[in-house]
Amino acid sequence: MPRNTTTIKGRGSQINPANKFDKLSAAKQHVEAIDDWTESDPSTRYIEQEAKSLVNKVDSPDVGMFYSMNPYQGCEHGCIYCYARNSHEYWGYSAGLDFERNVIVKKNAPELLRKFLMKPSWECLPISVSGNTDCYQPAEQRFRITRRLLEVCNEFNQPIGIITKNAAVLRDNDLLAQMGKKKLASVIVSVTSLEEPLRRVMEPRTTTAQQRLRIIKELSDAGVRAGIMLGPMIPGLNDHELPAILEAGAAAGAKFSAYTFIRLNGAVKLLFHDWLYKTFPDRADKVWHGIEEGHGGKVNDSRFGTRMRGEGAVADLIKQQFKKFSKIYELNEERWDLDTSAFSIPGKQLKLF
Repeated sequence: MPRNTTTIKGRGSQINPANKFDKLSAAKQHVEAIDDWTESDPSTRYIEQEAKSLVNKVDSPDVGMFYSMNPYQGCEHGCIYCYARNSHEYWGYSAGLDFERNVIVKKNAPELLRKFLMKPSWECLPISVSGNTDCYQPAEQRFRITRRLLEVCNEFNQPIGIITKNAAVLRDNDLLAQMGKKKLASVIVSVTSLEEPLRRVMEPRTTTAQQRLRIIKELSDAGVRAGIMLGPMIPGLNDHELPAILEAGAAAGAKFSAYTFIRLNGAVKLLFHDWLYKTFPDRADKVWHGIEEGHGGKVNDSRFGTRMRGEGAVADLIKQQFKKFSKIYELNEERWDLDTSAFSIPGKQLKLF
């Protein structure tokens, strides 16, 4: 069981490291060196903005998507391992607590999507929603931007893939069911642990594992192709759960699966190290060295092909187990693709000559 004595409840990151792009900044990084420090407002702040663009081309060859769009930047879920934390520095915030407490809301996202899809140059390819942050994080309950994005996609017959760990996705089950019948929607649900004590400290403001399995079941029952994502697998922390998570996902109706091996890029290295040694002091060394073993002595690897899977004995064992148990539970057996052939611009009529 984790031992939390001086942690900030309800938050993944316990510190707010300096933004590497800021020339002048103040940050609480070493508690023992500071006599007096007052934390900023701990509540979540939503920052509404008129974004300039929404849909981004994905050039990375190992992430399994062509284009992505994110209605929110920053994420209240607070997953300590999240690679997206680093992107918050481009907005002038810290990758730590700022990432969880200052959520940027792209309020004009549906209009930007519509404008993008109407471009004559757009040759329909699937667009991933939540390529960076979760589109069904708590902010969606208030702003409903993801819902409006789905409405636009359904109108254009634009196929989308969603990755989430929040049961709020079920509120859009009606739209997703419509799109599912046309092979325009696929949802993969991230499950990193079935153990609630670990989930609460590693992903503090997320839906429980049982709720995530319910997402898979209800979407599958509605005709939406659903899968289960094990990401990330962390040696010495949750890797032993891999078979059980795949079994639970398959039982709920998942048809496909995927996984990643943890990598701690940029500021996430500092954040995860601080969290790990505060939360699991009894096993922190073992976990940290296991991550290093999976990345050639480091905790991050930027090389395409290996950065998401790791290398070495520990990473290879996780890979073998994933393949073995995915096969046992009949996951990834069928080839299935989103339909791009039905895309059309609403109201557009062909001119006859």
